[in-house]
Amino acid sequence: MKGSRLKVRFCTNESQKSRAELVGQLRRLGFDISEGEVTAPAPAACQILKERGLRPYLLIHDGVRSEFDQIDTSNPNCVVIADAGESFSYQNMNNAFQVLMELENPVLISLGKGRYYKETSGLMLDVGPYMKALEYACGIKAEVVGKPSPEFFKSALQTIGVEAHQAQ
Repeated sequence: MKGSRLKVRFCTNESQKSRAELVGQLRRLGFDISEGEVTAPAPAACQILKERGLRPYLLIHDGVRSEFDQIDTSNPNCVVIADAGESFSYQNMNNAFQVLMELENPVLISLGKGRYYKETSGLMLDVGPYMKALEYACGIKAEVVGKPSPEFFKSALQTIGVEAHQAQ
């Protein structure tokens, strides 16, 4: 595809690794790819946070935390949730709940909504069940940034200057 004149963008729902780590892994497997060619939920969420002046409480995996280095997390006025792995503790979920409940207009941004995924050790809960728990407890609806959100795909197309009807 890269040899053609097509503009190429790789979309991933990876929310446990930074783009740099993911690209490094793909390069070791023989893929010719750069960070700039990858659309991932964390950078897309960062763009939303910056545009809207939001300061998140981050309930995310440590492997993706570097994507949020340029984001102000002091005095949170929203929650960003991702596949946090072992960080999905009662304490962290309750902290996220408390942040949301203290806000007049709570904003919950989720880097996906998958129910589960498979690891070599077996099935693992994904971000979706935790997102749904916060939605239910707070009486709100999360904004999903990542697959299958149409906005996620539109942001990927926007970065390469292509309209949806032009995509193949």
